[in-house]
Amino acid sequence: MSLRNLSLPCLCLMLAACTSMQPESGGPAIAGAGACHAERVQAFVGKSATQDVMRELWRGSGSGLIRPIAPGQAVTRDYRADRVNVHVNDDNVITGIDCG
Repeated sequence: MSLRNLSLPCLCLMLAACTSMQPESGGPAIAGAGACHAERVQAFVGKSATQDVMRELWRGSGSGLIRPIAPGQAVTRDYRADRVNVHVNDDNVITGIDCG
């Protein structure tokens, strides 16, 4: 596969990594449905960021959106009161949780 053939999939993957996500079910139905309460979910710091843990964290925060943030990942600087940010390290362990 040539470098040119790899560029479009890589670009799509990078753009997807910059977006917020709304988990599939079990929480607010639409983006902006709830304000973020990061203080409620600080117990998740130090846990592995599995899909189940992230879903539980998202529900517990009351947020409409969840945004996982990997080391060195580019993120938008806009503030959203309905978004919980979950910072993970290279081992996919949650290192911090905040709103925005």
